[in-house]
Amino acid sequence: MPFSAYFRMALVLGLLSAIGPFAIDMYLPALPDIGQSLHAGVGPVQWSLTSFFLALGIGQVAYGPLSDMFGRKPPLYFGLALFVATSVACALASDIGALVLLRFLQGLGAAAGTVIPRAVVRDLHTGNEAARLMALLMLVFSVSPLLAPLAGSGVIALVGWRGVFWAVALLGVAGVLVVHRALPETLSPAQRRRGTLAGATQAYWTLLRDARYLGLVGIGSFTMAGFFVFLAGSPFVFINHYGLTPVQYSLAFSANAAAFFVTAQFTARLGRRFGLERVTVWAASGAGLALVLLLACFLLGADGMWVLVILYFIASGCMGLVIPTTAVLALDDHGPIAGTASALMGTLQMLVGTVAMALAGLFSSGSPLPMVAGMATGALIGVALTWATFGRRRGPARAP
Repeated sequence: MPFSAYFRMALVLGLLSAIGPFAIDMYLPALPDIGQSLHAGVGPVQWSLTSFFLALGIGQVAYGPLSDMFGRKPPLYFGLALFVATSVACALASDIGALVLLRFLQGLGAAAGTVIPRAVVRDLHTGNEAARLMALLMLVFSVSPLLAPLAGSGVIALVGWRGVFWAVALLGVAGVLVVHRALPETLSPAQRRRGTLAGATQAYWTLLRDARYLGLVGIGSFTMAGFFVFLAGSPFVFINHYGLTPVQYSLAFSANAAAFFVTAQFTARLGRRFGLERVTVWAASGAGLALVLLLACFLLGADGMWVLVILYFIASGCMGLVIPTTAVLALDDHGPIAGTASALMGTLQMLVGTVAMALAGLFSSGSPLPMVAGMATGALIGVALTWATFGRRRGPARAP
């Protein structure tokens, strides 16, 4: 496929994948303001973020099999419509309890745009070609963490935090138009599975018995768990503890996100040269090392913002290689149930991240140490799973 065709498809899939993260990243600078406006503490406000992630994971369990049964586009239409409706409702919420519930429903809608684009990639390609398309998708997707916090800060400054939800509602409407006009159906009727609960259950059971698949999903999930902890804790650490403005915080957040998406563009090239498995081992180990060094610095009393920014920048760059390689390797063996495999992968990633955020929230004090400890713990579990998954293999590494 020519590069232009790769990029066109990556543009469509990346924009759809970015809708849910936009509803997260635009929202981050608003967390302190929401607490003041709705008279809620740090914990309840963080639950409005956690509930979104929880729904984002749970929703994928349904969308994956549905997309294998009915094609990729119908579930996307439903999810995006739910996302738009609940975004409007979030903008009108009057108390933190209602906002937490509405954010959960919003996450259920956003889950469609999270799981189905990965299945479309698997419909079209495998191996390094899939890694190439996945990396381009992530390049487009990178507009969310790079620009969404800044856009959110601007919206908040102009019209307050409620304007963020009106903005993401419009983004959801744009997503519906993209699906209608620019996304072809990549799963023909002949390729679709019979739509029964038993069939979906059997597909999930097949995946849950595949140790390699679960190992790869675990590597991505726990490596990214530190990122989830960073998402929940960083607004309070950078704005309240270090005294940054929402715009300054957005710039710091964007710099770390840039490392993730820039390194992701080297995935296919490094995979062709060294093999995707070896790239995964090196990158997961690099992320773990950087975050252990970060934890050691804070345990020794080095409460420095630039130490946090620089070492997490390195870890984030390593994560940019881990996530696409593990996703491609996990889906390669499950083409006939790619939607279901993508759904279970996304669900487990979101659930692990949600649990990590909730546990870190129990120890949250607004200081960096609890957040850093949670980030390092997730990365170390990811390293252990990397060596367990690839270390037990016999013979030469799998060909890319």
